[in-house]
Amino acid sequence: MAVEVFMPKLGMSMKEGTVVEWLKKKGDKVKKGESIVVISSDKIETDIEAPQDGVLLDILVEQDETVEVGKVIGYIGQEGEKPDVQFNEIPKQAMQEVAVSVGTIEPNITSKHMLRVSPAARKLAREAGIDLSNIKGTGPKGRITKADVEKAIQQKQASLQPVREKQTIAETTEITVERKDVTVKPLTGMRKVIATRMFASLQQTAQLTIHMKADVTELLELQEKLREELQDEPDIKLTITDFIARATILALCIHKRMNSLYQNGHIHMYDSVHLGIAVALENGLVVPVIPYAEKLSLKEISKKIKELSVRAREGKLSSEEMKGSTFTITSLGAYGVEFFTPVLNPPEVGILGVGTAADVPVFIGDAIQKRKILPLSLTFDHQVIDGAPASQFLTTIKNYLENPYKILL
Repeated sequence: MAVEVFMPKLGMSMKEGTVVEWLKKKGDKVKKGESIVVISSDKIETDIEAPQDGVLLDILVEQDETVEVGKVIGYIGQEGEKPDVQFNEIPKQAMQEVAVSVGTIEPNITSKHMLRVSPAARKLAREAGIDLSNIKGTGPKGRITKADVEKAIQQKQASLQPVREKQTIAETTEITVERKDVTVKPLTGMRKVIATRMFASLQQTAQLTIHMKADVTELLELQEKLREELQDEPDIKLTITDFIARATILALCIHKRMNSLYQNGHIHMYDSVHLGIAVALENGLVVPVIPYAEKLSLKEISKKIKELSVRAREGKLSSEEMKGSTFTITSLGAYGVEFFTPVLNPPEVGILGVGTAADVPVFIGDAIQKRKILPLSLTFDHQVIDGAPASQFLTTIKNYLENPYKILL
């Protein structure tokens, strides 16, 4: 008997998912447990495995198409078998586990016909200020997909550029297409989500970055002493990131305006710190969150960062573990980068970029000493915070790092 392949629910807040890529074609043989399709939500990308041995009888949802959680996206059965497509949704007995969103068709005020729009496309169009009635859908039955809206956004941007710049772009594109040594690959999955969000971040916020240096010589000495004292706890290995995270948390408790979200013209300031730690992956970037971080000790923060980082690289984070952050830390220190300009993770109003600590000759009185200097870069939303309070916040972090005993209090 043919079985359905459903769009799964990857987190409590997930309402819809996108088919990133089918790993099998219609008619291909599959084995139980074998990955057959890659799907993604806003925050996570994962494989769906075949529920039984057989043949991929039908594919109902094509690549880059977005559907509600619980919808059937394909069928697996025996060769020659015809799937029962009477119900293209999850069975009633599973309704308690999967929330199914409905209502993907909305009326077009300017037309007598119904405008079919995917939820992801509607959301993106609203954020970018795109009129859906001017878009011709390329999806099934003329449905407007997310890719259609992204194309409309690109066309809108191009129309705002000088004629000369547009000609240059056209010439460059033509040259690229003609060359045989160029591989053209569309953005999909996590990379596509990151591209959309980063572009929206720069369009919707007034971002400004300030830089500061912190002398972490004494902090590194303290780190070595604590490592010796914690030798009996092999699961604890304090890193400079752990100290920076703790210093940032303490600073956010003092400068609460930086620990806030800016949404719909309102500033939401939080008493608790929900700290995001950016983790680089092979195909993108994720930001797992440490909730109520102000309640954790330095050792607890260290364990949490290590745990989340390992699970992020293994692809085992849930979407719930990557939402709700009020401030983010990102580091390029491992790559030898000093100062850089991190991009905000809206609706957050601040993000701290950490560079690589380097030996620098510094005057201490009349003598020159070798000191470890750590570059810090703070990007903030100037709509919410001005330069002076942002500088005070960064100075507080610097003071904690240069007086590390305060971090332990």
